[in-house]
Amino acid sequence: TYNGRVPGPTLRAREGERLRIRFVNGTKHPHTIHFHGIHRDLSDGIPGIGPGNVEPGGSAVYEFDATPFGLHLYHCHSTPLAEHIAKGLYGAFVIDPETSRPPADELVMVMNGFDTNFDRANEVYAANSIGFAYMDRPIQAKLNELVRVYIVNVLEYDLINSFHLHGNLFDYYPTGTSRTPSELTDTVMLCQGQRGIAEWRFPHAGKFMFHAHQSEFTELGWQGFFEVV
Repeated sequence: TYNGRVPGPTLRAREGERLRIRFVNGTKHPHTIHFHGIHRDLSDGIPGIGPGNVEPGGSAVYEFDATPFGLHLYHCHSTPLAEHIAKGLYGAFVIDPETSRPPADELVMVMNGFDTNFDRANEVYAANSIGFAYMDRPIQAKLNELVRVYIVNVLEYDLINSFHLHGNLFDYYPTGTSRTPSELTDTVMLCQGQRGIAEWRFPHAGKFMFHAHQSEFTELGWQGFFEVV
């Protein structure tokens, strides 16, 4: 884990800010942090360049300017890469534009899965790691208030994942690097590492489901409700 949690803590900055992240490896294996975005190769967090692999007990500092604005992610880039990501070494990285987005009720939703028997196939699927969590405790929303969800797909061992919203449509901004939505839709498909920002308002009160539009993922945990009041 990064900082004891899966996904790792969401990093947030404003466009152009200088970021300095100190990474200490307290595990028994080499690890890195690779950030999506624009930066020098020395801060890319891959083996053989800059700090490279950070050995057990070692540390490294990644320093770069937050650019471009949008929704990004970070993850380990040491081998075995698939296993390190599948076991939890990833997180969301939000860069706000210099001119702020409109105020909204915001949520980061990292779509992930867990290979519980180590056969390189997932037995549990989730948003933010706990299967079915938002079924028992729906996400609260207010009638006609702008909702903004930062959707990041880091699912390993499956080629594609998705986000589907019931009873509504949303404006979708791929990678969040444009202020103009690409489409008005109720379902988006994402390969691993793809992400985007979804915005909408609920015109009706009630409970509205969201889930993956792969039925297997839904049945194994990747589903929940928004409760609109």
